[in-house]
Amino acid sequence: MSTLTPLGIAVLGLLLEGPMHPYEMFQTLIARSEDRIVKVRPGSLYHTVERLERDGLVRAIGTEREGNRPERTTYEITDAGHDRMLERITELLADWRYEYPEFPLALAEAHNLPRETVVTLLQKRILTLRGQLELVGRALEQVSDKHLERKYWLEAAYLRTLMEAETAWLENLVTELQTGSIDW
Repeated sequence: MSTLTPLGIAVLGLLLEGPMHPYEMFQTLIARSEDRIVKVRPGSLYHTVERLERDGLVRAIGTEREGNRPERTTYEITDAGHDRMLERITELLADWRYEYPEFPLALAEAHNLPRETVVTLLQKRILTLRGQLELVGRALEQVSDKHLERKYWLEAAYLRTLMEAETAWLENLVTELQTGSIDW
């Protein structure tokens, strides 16, 4: 059995809510802004569903066609899929491992660029982060206004905290670069 990817977990989570076809899954993930935490592309989603079916974690329960549109196969989660999803979530919650993000590599090699260029690029990143913080803040207000239980939006609060910490760290780094307290 193949490793359960983040997109696989998201698909299984959707199917816990009820049977869906892949296009509906895609639309739901985008509508819920889950593309903030899972890379969602139609092709990779269809491939993921096929792999989950091959591994016995989901099963097709019907095919329908509306007008001239292509046939849509509807899937449901199997007991094995439910068990595997819970097992994988348990692993991810409990076990820390380094995930090799690209930004630390860029920081490690930033000294190869002129100081002014690095300052400009980091200021651009800070502006982007502030924009994302504003979006996450608005999303958190919306779910709070809807009285949606906090357990359903923990990841948004987590991401906000990470972005706030990164923004503060970067602002300090830019100050250090501008004042010359870091030898360049």
